[in-house]
Formats: sequence, structure tokens, C-alpha cells
Amino acid sequence: QVQLVESGGGLVQPGGSLRLSCAASKNIFDAFRMGWYRQAPGKQRELVVRITNGGSPNYADSVKGRFTISRDNAKNTMYLQMNALKLEDTAVYYCNFGWLASGDYWGQGTQVTVSS
Repeated sequence: QVQLVESGGGLVQPGGSLRLSCAASKNIFDAFRMGWYRQAPGKQRELVVRITNGGSPNYADSVKGRFTISRDNAKNTMYLQMNALKLEDTAVYYCNFGWLASGDYWGQGTQVTVSS
């Protein structure tokens, strides 16, 4: 069983920044798929950014130019740098990894609240 532990959420004012982290209990260098999703109250979970099969990141239009996904294979950790945060970015953010041999896993979620 793979464990994904998220951290970095919190309360931030509009225009502020946060960096989310997702630490995996398994090597991530061979992950087939990785990404971040979010779910706002009363809404379905939606894609924030995803990388599949080593390709380029696929960002949701709503976060392009503001959010950046990155990874540190040595630390088995994925990050989401979020800049210029807006009220509508408020949501629970989930990380996701998929390995061809091991399956698909989700983090526990971390709350991001953008409020003045």
C-alpha cells in the first residue's frame, strides 16, 4: 500500500501564495501519472494539473500562469506552487500518483482557503 501525505495548505489572502507538498512512500521517478486535483464545497473534484507518461504538464485553464507543478525524485515528493491566489481557488486539494504496476493512489487532501 502506497501512502501519500499532503501538507502546505492553509489560509491566505487573495494574491498570496502557497506551496503544497505530497510525499510518497514509494519511488516516484517511475510514476506513470501524477497530478493535483481540487474539490470546492458543493462541486465535483476537478483537475488542477496532471503529467502523464513523462509529458508536459496539463494545467486547467483557470490556473495557467499561476500554478506550477514540480517534483523532487530524491525526496519522492511532488509540489504545487500556487501564486496569485484567488477566492475561487478555495478548495480541498488532493495529490494523485499512478504506477502501472502498483495502481492509483490519492492523498488525504489539504484545505486551501483564500479569503480577505
